Amino acid sequence: MQTEKVAEYIINWLKEYAINANMQGFVIGVSGGIDSAVASTLCAKTGMRVLCLEMPIHQDPNQVSRARKHIDELEHNFANVSSLEINLTSVFEEFRNAMPQERETSNVDLSLANSRARLRMTTLYYFAGIHKFLVAGTGNMVEDFGVGFYTKYGDGGVDLSPLADLMKSEVYILGGYLNIIEEIMHAAPTDGLFGDSRSDEDQLGASYDELEWAMNANSAGKNADDYEGRKRKVFEIYQRLNSANQHKMLPIPVCDIPIHLKK
Repeated sequence: MQTEKVAEYIINWLKEYAINANMQGFVIGVSGGIDSAVASTLCAKTGMRVLCLEMPIHQDPNQVSRARKHIDELEHNFANVSSLEINLTSVFEEFRNAMPQERETSNVDLSLANSRARLRMTTLYYFAGIHKFLVAGTGNMVEDFGVGFYTKYGDGGVDLSPLADLMKSEVYILGGYLNIIEEIMHAAPTDGLFGDSRSDEDQLGASYDELEWAMNANSAGKNADDYEGRKRKVFEIYQRLNSANQHKMLPIPVCDIPIHLKK
């Protein structure tokens, strides 16, 4: 990858899109992970106004610390960057307490986790509306188009996606080029939606490097029967998640009513 040219291309793309949309800058959620760190830095390099939001909800202290350090770096290096911490814990608790108690604990836990992401999306769009900003996404290609590892209308609810054509490994390469702090570069990726330290790999059952391999193999027309052992298991994980999450990756289905029924 021609890292410097890729970074310049994304920066110019972000700026041109915002100008053409008659918007004043970007708002982005910063989580303490590599994707949001790289995306927010690229936004900052446009020279347009950037608002970085921390939106903790019962957040693991390490995630909060990494996010704060990254934002401090951005604000030190870029005069166009500002930040706010909007603690959504009490809002989330009010929401959870308003919901009826259900017995399917695992489904409830996942639904509540996704609700955290949707509260954050609502917060991002609140500030976007006030300042005429675009909501910048942080998803990479594996998450957005491979396994669908994001919340529909949560972290998937954005105006533009600067990293969605890059594999996770390529995001790390960009992170090195952009001098993202070491703590973030070496932290285990996590969506931070469960209020604990579980990693993305814990949830997915495979690492991003493995899933990248499976995504490329799938694109090449391979199937699970072509592999054995760990590779076969990873390939099956990829295919299962890709199939289950197509509803996130495809456009919203529209019921096309036959013309003769409208007459």
